Amino acid sequence: MIKVTKTFLPPIEEYTRYLAEIWEREWITNHGPCVTELEIKLKDYLQVKHLFLVNNGTIALQIAIKALDLKGEIITTPFSYVATTSSIAWENCTPIFADIDRTTLCIDPAEVEKKITEKTSAILATHVYGNPCNVASLEKLALKYNLKIIYDAAHAFGVEDNKKNILQWGDVSTLSFHATKVFHTVEGGAIVTDSDETAHRIEYMRNFGHETPESFFGMGVNGKVSEFHAAMGLVNLKHFNSILTGRKEVCSLYDTLLGNIEITRPSQPKGLKYNYAYYPVIFKSKEIALSIREKLNLINVFPRRYFYPSLNTLPYVKYEPTPISEDICNRVLCLPLYVGLATTDINRICAVINDVLE
Repeated sequence: MIKVTKTFLPPIEEYTRYLAEIWEREWITNHGPCVTELEIKLKDYLQVKHLFLVNNGTIALQIAIKALDLKGEIITTPFSYVATTSSIAWENCTPIFADIDRTTLCIDPAEVEKKITEKTSAILATHVYGNPCNVASLEKLALKYNLKIIYDAAHAFGVEDNKKNILQWGDVSTLSFHATKVFHTVEGGAIVTDSDETAHRIEYMRNFGHETPESFFGMGVNGKVSEFHAAMGLVNLKHFNSILTGRKEVCSLYDTLLGNIEITRPSQPKGLKYNYAYYPVIFKSKEIALSIREKLNLINVFPRRYFYPSLNTLPYVKYEPTPISEDICNRVLCLPLYVGLATTDINRICAVINDVLE
C-alpha cells in the first residue's frame, strides 16, 4: 500500500541512545533537557528569536490566538487543513473567509482587504503546501488597519524566501511536527514569535499559566512536550538535509514524468528555498481528479484531496462564497511523496495519470 505520505524513521539505535539517557535521568516530561536542547537547536536552525515546543500544531494555533488576545473576527483562508478554521472557532472568534490566489493557492491579500471591518482583529493565513503567502502585502494590510497576523506554517518548516526564513514574518507563526510532516517529533508543534511580550505569554500559557509551582501569571493549558517526542526531533533534525534531498528527488521525477500533460501546479516565487512538503496536482475537472484517484486506488496507491472540503463550507461556520477555493479543492490531488518512494512506484503512478489524460 502506497499512501500519500510515509513517516520518516531514523536509525533506531540513534533514537534509543536518547531513550537510555531519559531512563537514567527519570525525567520524562515538564520541560526536560531534550525539550530544552531541541528548542535551542530549532531556534538556531530556523533563525528565529523565540520558539516554544508544544504538543501539536492545533494547540499552537489556539495558544497563538490567546497570546495575542484576539477577539471578534479573524480573516482566514478556506484552503487549508480544518485545524486552521477550527482553532479560530474554538477560541470563540469568528472565521471570515477570504478567497485564495488561483496561482499560489494562498490567501489573496486583495480579498482580505475586502473583508476587513471594525470587528476584524487579525489575519490567520496558511503557507499552503509550504508555499509562502504574499507576506509583504499582508504586512501592509496589517499596518494599515492595525491588525495582528498569525501564519499557519504547519507545512513550511525550513522554507526560506530570498534567504529569509518564512517564520520571521507576522506576529506569530505556528508549526506542526506531526508524523506526516517533513520534520516531525511523532506528535508535536511549535510557536514562533519575535516579540518578547508575546513570548512571555506563550511560555506561561503552554504550562497551565504557572509563574512558580504555587503562583500563576494567568490562564493556561497543558501544551507541554515529553522528552520522548523531543528526542525524536533531535534525531530527525540531524537527518533533515538528507530528508529534503530525498523528497526533492521524488518531486523532480514527478516533474519529468508529468511534464507533458494538462495539469496545473501551484506557482512559487523566485528566490524560494522549498521544503518539498507536498506534490499537489490540479486537474481540469473534479471528474478527472476523482477518476484518477479511483484508478490509483485500484493499484493500492492512495493520494489525498488536500485540501477538501473548502473550509467555508464546514457545518459550524457561516457560509461565505469563495469560488476559487471551492473550485480548486474539487480538482486537486496530492500525490504520494516521501523519502524512499521507489522509482518504479512513481513510474506506475504517473503511468495511470498519463493514461487517463491521454
